[in-house]
Amino acid sequence: MKDRYDIIVVGAGPAGSTTAKTAASRGLDVLMIEKRQQIGDPVRCAEGVNKEYIRNFVRPDPAWISAEVKGSRIYAPNGKMVEMGEELSGVEVGYVLERKVFDRALAMEAAHAGAQVMVKTRASGLLTNNGYVTGIIAQHMGKSYDIKCDIVIGADGVESKIGRWAGIDTTIKPGGLCSCMQYLITDIDVDPDFCEFYLGNGIAPTGYIWVFPKGKNEANVGIGISGFLPKNQTVNDLLDDFVKKKYPKGKIIELIYGGVPACGTIERTVSNGLILVGDAARQSDPLTGGGIFNSIWAGDMAGKVAVKAIKSSDVSAEFLQEYERKWRAEIGKNIDTSLIVKNRFLTLSDDDMNTLADSLENMDLKTVSLLGLVWTLFKTNKKLLWDLRSIFKDIKEIKGVDFDDIENID
Repeated sequence: MKDRYDIIVVGAGPAGSTTAKTAASRGLDVLMIEKRQQIGDPVRCAEGVNKEYIRNFVRPDPAWISAEVKGSRIYAPNGKMVEMGEELSGVEVGYVLERKVFDRALAMEAAHAGAQVMVKTRASGLLTNNGYVTGIIAQHMGKSYDIKCDIVIGADGVESKIGRWAGIDTTIKPGGLCSCMQYLITDIDVDPDFCEFYLGNGIAPTGYIWVFPKGKNEANVGIGISGFLPKNQTVNDLLDDFVKKKYPKGKIIELIYGGVPACGTIERTVSNGLILVGDAARQSDPLTGGGIFNSIWAGDMAGKVAVKAIKSSDVSAEFLQEYERKWRAEIGKNIDTSLIVKNRFLTLSDDDMNTLADSLENMDLKTVSLLGLVWTLFKTNKKLLWDLRSIFKDIKEIKGVDFDDIENID
């Protein structure tokens, strides 16, 4: 470990490794640090990602693909099932990953590109000079090191300190953090071709339960809750109740838990000499909690902008705004739209969700976009639609989508 690099990336998840790889492959001297002793462990996600999206950045490898699914099945509170193809199922459906292997593979690609990777190394503070971030204070094996650089990349996850140290407000307001818990269960009967989602205030109020197959007889079974639960309920209790009823003979071989930012975008993700990516930048989807693809996409953008900034000898926040503009124009629009839809869905009763599921009975779910699906759902129920007129106008403004029918509802 040297005392100076062009870029220091804090965090070796998908966002950090992609940023490091992108920058190093373009000739920059990059250090990537990870506070844990093993990259990819512990896993804190359902491990699903859209295979078409991910192929734009990573060559698929059977070593980190546990299952390749055809689509998703969504179960309404009354048990009615809606089946969707992969194209409509969003960024979480396609491959079910082995995240421990996947994250390490991304880190190896960064190393092969020329980045230096240091595990069991954490940032305990930032170095600054004249209003610029100029490096980090690193702790490694009981020793402290001042390491300078031109740009620090904060890819340190939902609990990110890098942004806060740089004066960026990364606070997650109450209700903006999705509380998640997941079991890896074996010896169960699951369809290996479909991810499953279960809705209902009785099983997952303000959230949903998922079943992501990892082979013929095992799956990730988890729950994510976006709001507050009554005092007599816990995420653990809700998941246990579901598992006991659905998979009474299943054997739990792993437990993970954690928080996912479901708060929407934050005010800014750059400062002089600093860029935030991934969960540290609150770039996960507020509706589904999915963040793998967004993190990789943003990491690629951040790496490219960082290269341009350093080669231009300008690492000011003004120059780094190019990254801010790019990710907000693409990822940010999707996040803002998902937040609008999420906030409305949180108000739905079980009867409302059952009605929406009923309205899809004769619909071809392989020929419509996700946003088109949402529009169709509410168009078939005038009462719900009336409440959502302003929301769809907001979506139109965010996405540039023309919902002409919205003005022609009786």
